[in-house]
Amino acid sequence: MATLFDINLFALFGQLLVGLINGSFYALLSLGLAIIFGLLKIINFAQGAMYMLGAFIALLALKYMGINYWFALILVPLTVGLIGILMERFLIRPIANEDHLYSLLLTFGLALIIQGVFTHAFGSSGLSYPVPEALKGGTKLPFMYLPNYRAWIIIVSVFVCAGTWWMIEKTKLGAYLRAGTENPQLMQAFGINVPLIVTLTFGFGVALAGFAGVMAAPIYSVSPDMGSNILIAVFAIVVIGGMGSIGGAIITGLGMGVVEGLTKYFYPEASNTVIFLVMVIVLLLKPAGLFGKEA
Repeated sequence: MATLFDINLFALFGQLLVGLINGSFYALLSLGLAIIFGLLKIINFAQGAMYMLGAFIALLALKYMGINYWFALILVPLTVGLIGILMERFLIRPIANEDHLYSLLLTFGLALIIQGVFTHAFGSSGLSYPVPEALKGGTKLPFMYLPNYRAWIIIVSVFVCAGTWWMIEKTKLGAYLRAGTENPQLMQAFGINVPLIVTLTFGFGVALAGFAGVMAAPIYSVSPDMGSNILIAVFAIVVIGGMGSIGGAIITGLGMGVVEGLTKYFYPEASNTVIFLVMVIVLLLKPAGLFGKEA
């Protein structure tokens, strides 16, 4: 266990970089969960499966159709978002008026089915996806070596998260989304197609997971269990930030990635549990989460 008196700056900043990368994926996935729960009150346990699906679609598109990483960044989120739209329309909408537990169980079952299908088809071992040529190599900084692709992940993730927050909180479209879910009868009286808004919102939240999957493919092994491995931590982060808090999901996702990275350096044994320890402390002190509103 490292102490303050024997800090290796190269190792410390290396772990912080790993933490920021993990935090970028935490932020994207928890943002999608927060949008779906905050606006639609649907607990989507299939978010991790959509993340895995995004990585596999990118890999298969490259292998069989020659679609490179840059086109995959656009096409895969649209494809995963379309899958999410079909899920909401034909599976979730019929039980929309039931207890929230039903949607949780439904999406949990879907996640297990999707993971089982891909495990049967591709096995449980990871597959590799190449880093795009334009992002190979890195930059030597005074305190660390910064790979270009990892810097790209952090910058793009922050940009996408900030853009999504701005769209939902500061634009007329976001106002329609919030109003349509808070008072659907009033919005329908004004001629707004609320069911369509609900469907598109769910599709967008799922598309964020697909986008994160494409980003993750070149640095993580593309495997059927990659979604289930990250999902529990993402749910803990959503709880810490406050269920349904868009800004809270982004800040907490990035912040917990940094905390995880620091823990890996100073006390590696606790790195796998530190997020859940923080969740317990936050729930004891502020049950609504750091940025959540009290019921």
